[in-house]
Amino acid sequence: MLVSLLCFDKPGHVDLRMKLRPTHLDWIESTGVKMAFAGPMLTDDGASPHGSIIIGEFATLADAKTFSENDPYAKGGLFEKVLIQPTKQVFPK
Repeated sequence: MLVSLLCFDKPGHVDLRMKLRPTHLDWIESTGVKMAFAGPMLTDDGASPHGSIIIGEFATLADAKTFSENDPYAKGGLFEKVLIQPTKQVFPK
């Protein structure tokens, strides 16, 4: 199933995000999860990250939640809130 993870950083934690980023990226690649999209949410001016969007294929919603909990960003205390929901790709077809 296709699942979206919207991860919102705690305010003022850009330095923590940058510190954890290499470990986070290595971990993402090591999971083997097929990603439709993964990347940071940016401030309105596009200058700074303040969260993450991940859309990937998971066997179950529980698997997506486990994936989220094991993200180095989550384990490092970066996220204020994470929304995990099944989704459906309409475009591109």
